[in-house]
Order: sequence, then C-alpha cells, then structure tokens
Amino acid sequence: MVVSFILGCDMTSQVSEFPAERTFHYQHSLPPLPVPSLEGSLAKYLDAVRPFATEEEYQVTAAVVKRFGEGIGKDLHQKLLQRARTRRNWLEEWWLDAAYLELRYPSQLNVNFGGPAPYLEHCWPPTEGVQLQRTSISMWHTLQYWDLLRTERLDPHKAGNVVLDMDQFRMLFCTCKVPGVTKDTIINYFKTESEGPCPSHVVVMCRGRFFSFDAVCDGHILTPPELLRHLTHVKQCCEGEPAGDGVAALTSEERTRWAKAREYLIGIDPANKTILETIQSSLFVVSLDDAKPYATAEDYTPMTREALTGDPTIRWGDKSYNSISFADGTFGSNCDHAPYDAMVLVTQGYYVDQQLKASDGKWKGSETVRPMPLPEELVFTVDDRVRSDVAHAKQQYFETTQDLQVVCYAFTSFGKAAIKQKKLHPDTFIQLALQLAYYRQHGRSGSCYETAMTRRFYHGRTETMRPCTLEAQNWCHTMLLPAASAEAKRKALLLAFNKHNKLMAEAQNGKGFDRHLLGLYLIAKEEGLPMPDLFTDPLYSKSGGGGNFVLSTSLVGYTTVLGAVAPMVHYGYGFFYRIGDERIVASCSAWKSSPETDAETLFQNLVTSLHEMLHLATTAQL
Repeated sequence: MVVSFILGCDMTSQVSEFPAERTFHYQHSLPPLPVPSLEGSLAKYLDAVRPFATEEEYQVTAAVVKRFGEGIGKDLHQKLLQRARTRRNWLEEWWLDAAYLELRYPSQLNVNFGGPAPYLEHCWPPTEGVQLQRTSISMWHTLQYWDLLRTERLDPHKAGNVVLDMDQFRMLFCTCKVPGVTKDTIINYFKTESEGPCPSHVVVMCRGRFFSFDAVCDGHILTPPELLRHLTHVKQCCEGEPAGDGVAALTSEERTRWAKAREYLIGIDPANKTILETIQSSLFVVSLDDAKPYATAEDYTPMTREALTGDPTIRWGDKSYNSISFADGTFGSNCDHAPYDAMVLVTQGYYVDQQLKASDGKWKGSETVRPMPLPEELVFTVDDRVRSDVAHAKQQYFETTQDLQVVCYAFTSFGKAAIKQKKLHPDTFIQLALQLAYYRQHGRSGSCYETAMTRRFYHGRTETMRPCTLEAQNWCHTMLLPAASAEAKRKALLLAFNKHNKLMAEAQNGKGFDRHLLGLYLIAKEEGLPMPDLFTDPLYSKSGGGGNFVLSTSLVGYTTVLGAVAPMVHYGYGFFYRIGDERIVASCSAWKSSPETDAETLFQNLVTSLHEMLHLATTAQL
C-alpha cells in the first residue's frame, strides 16, 4: 500500500550524495488528478452511509442520490470535467480554500497539528540544563535538511516504481499563512539553489519576545557551537526581565479578528510590517519554552499536550514549522496544516531523529565560533489596543485549550512485526481495533475519516477513506455477541479487512468519492445554484460528510514520529498513531465539555480491542 511506503519505508536511505534523480525531478511528468465516474462515486457514497441508517432512512437517501445522479448531479459533473481539462489538479485551489483558507475559527488549535519529538526514546531523555545545547544540535540537523531540499539532494519518494509528488516539501521552510478578513493566503519564500536566493534567517521566540539571526555565514550553515552562542544570547536577554508583549498570541485568534488586529498593528508603525515579514519569511521558528513536560517513552501525554496547546506567546501559529524546545531537554513541534500534510514533517522529523541516533545526540565537529553579529531583537510597537487584543486572544486560547483532553501512550505488547506475521495489514488492524473500541464505548458505529494520500498525481494531497464500513460494523457487532463463535468472528474480521484494503487502494488511486462530491458541491455553490438535496440530506452529515466525522484519524507512519490533532466535531475524537515493530503509539483527543466522549477510555478500549484481535488471529491463522 502507498501509505506503507511513504510513511513506513526505511527512510534512512532518503538522501543521495550525488542523486541521479533530483528531489523535484519528476514534478512535470506526474499524471493529472483524475475525476472519478459519477455513477461510481454515488454507489460508493450509498455504501458508506449504510452503517448509519435504518432501512427506511436508507431508502429515502437512495432516492435522493438517484434524483441527483439523473438530474443536477449530471450537469455539475460535466462542469467538473470541464474544469479538469484546464487544470492538472482540479481540486488543489478549492481544497486549500475550503479546507483551510476560508475557515474563520482559530486555526492554532482546530487546524494545526502538534506532537512530541521521539529523541527521548534513545539519546535525549528529559534532563535539566541541556535545553540550549540540545536545541543547537537539533537546529543544525534541521538546517542540513533545508540544505538537502535547497540543493535537491533528497531522493524523490516512490511507492514501488510509482513516483510521488514532492511539491509539499517546498512548503516546509520559509512559509507562512497570513490572515485575511474573509480568506487567508499562504506565502512561500522557499527557492531551490537553481531557482535563486532564499531567506536563511531563523526566528527564536522566548518569553513573549522575538529574535532573528542568519543561519548561514559566508556561505556555510552555522555549527552547533555557533548556534549555541546565539541561543545563549537570546536566553540571557530574557532572563530576569519582564516578559515581552506576546504579540504571537494574536495568531491563535479567530481569523478575521487576527486579520483586523494585524492591519491595525501595521497601521500604528510601518516597522511592524517589516517585523511581520521577517517572521513570515524565516526558515522556521524556534520556541524556547520554559515548560517541563517530563514524559517517558511509554507516556507522551505531557509533551503532546504542551506541543498542541502550550504557550501562545512563544509560537507563531501561522508558521509552517515551529520547533519547540522545552526546558527539560525534550522537544515538540506545532505546524500549520494548510501548506502541507503531516508526512512532510514526519519525513523531516525522522531524518533528524536518525541523525541524532547515529551521532548519539552529540556534536563531534569543530568547536570554533566565527565572529558574527549577535541575534537582533524584533520589537513590535504596541499600544493599549494591541495589548487588549493580545489579552483577549490569550484568554480565548486558554479557555479552549483547557477544554481539550489529550492522551498519548505507547502500547508495548506488540506492533507491526506480530501483525504482519498473521499476514494482516498493520494500518487496517489499528483502524478496525479503533472501530471496535468506539463501538464498545458508545454502543454504535463511529463515522470515521482516515487520510489516504493521493501523491501519485500532480500536486495530490489527500482523499477521505471511510473505515466505518458495513463489514466493519458487522464485525464489531459479532465481536460483542456473547454467543458468537470464534469462527464467526474470524470470518467477519476477514470481510472487514478486505473491504478496508480495497477502499484504501481505490482512494489512493484517485477513485475515492469524498473529494469528488466536494467538487460537485463547490460548483453548485460557485454558480449560485440551489443546494442539491444530497448535501442537505440528514445522512450526509450523519455519515461524516461536510467534515462531520466523529473519528478523525491518520496513520503517521511506521517511523518514530507522532503528532496529535483536535477532534473534527465537538462530540468526536482526534486520533493519530504510529506503528513500530514492537509498539504502537497513539494520541487521542476529545473535548471535555462533550458529555459523550472520553479520550482516556477510548484508548483503554483500543488496548482491549488490539489484544482481542491478535488473539483471534492467533487461534486460527487467518
């Protein structure tokens, strides 16, 4: 499966010294994103709503779908085909707008993903007094990765022999979202060496203050001892001094409010515009966080929560990459989701992790520090209105973060090796375990979104794969029947597995239906047509349509890197997981104010499901 390559291959061999194939070598030869057939998409949609409908409700929806397919749907589909003739990716611009840029709620918690760095599992356990030294080494490896992209020495990703789109990797560095009153925009300053000069400065945030310095001196990336000098200077400037104005908290605000606050900020002093541009164009932001979220290799909860919901005055919520350095020598990250999907950061994070592991987390090069200017402090001009805006942003941010429950644990009984030994797909195994966990906890099936990636197409990003199939529902029901035999459970499990694998393969090959339906919906909206019944039918949102999935899930791969997200809906869960050979690590989030959900209980139910499934697979080799 494609997912198993991209997030699961041995990424240690992802770099060539003199690559025959440059990073962006195949961009022009990738096939365009296809438009699936209307009949196929509608048939798949009907199949997907089945687990959430009574027979009567299903018949009503089937009639709605039939009318749509024979009437307005046909016209919308033709217009979509027309659009696809003039664009190599008919979805790209729409997806960016509808999924990210037009949203008005705060993106820092509702859109961004955050996560713990895996280094504490080997060379960097939580340790006092090493924050700056470790940060300098981690920064150096990150800068090496930027250089690999700049010089196009990162091998293009492939699934077997199929080349995958690498365009999102351009968005990791020198990229920022900028708020607009009705719609945000993304600005990207990254360039490869052959395209020309690219910004090379880094912004460091500490106690509500901003500092900037160039990460390159005389054509060479600063070494860890040189980076350490700069970080030490920043820390010394802030220690024992009052905290800064915390302007960064504004990035956690509702988007229109932030856009207006930003306009006002520029209005009171043109120098503020220069500072904003310096932050926006920086390679990435380093956040020196005073928090000490002591975590262990079994319990990542404190680090994950801190990365996702920590201090809003020391991260720029719109930045494509905030590297967070905690005072106990552990690390996390917080990233805007709009410019790229998690696999970009997973690849970069895994690269840094492998480099640290290979060097035992130590710098073994020159200790010489070249003469160069110290970091420059970026000081915003603020007045009472800006201070009031910042205070409001912090208040609403803390209210929301206090309502978010986050748990992140390692399940260490078994992992990929044991699952594959049973000839089962590890990702499908986890997804079905999650369906069973939800069913056991809530007494019904949970509409579920799983990310399927479509990078075999030009500028492809994701498609929705819906794991809550009729087959999965039947299997969950059978598992909880006291009278069901092991044979009945195994048969039901096998049917659920086969259906899941088939749907995932179709979604990755451009034959999913959710993005197609979104396209039809957006054409109707753009043309000012009455909204077709299909999209207002109760089963559309009940089954997860329109971004209403109760379980928002993603496999972040078979590496050491993990992330976390907030739930898609108030009564739902966010669920990210990584699958190692001997362990499965999962992050689960829920809103405390929802009386229905509890992330801790869901994780414990998942553990029960995993054990039951392996037992079922062991008692009779499937």
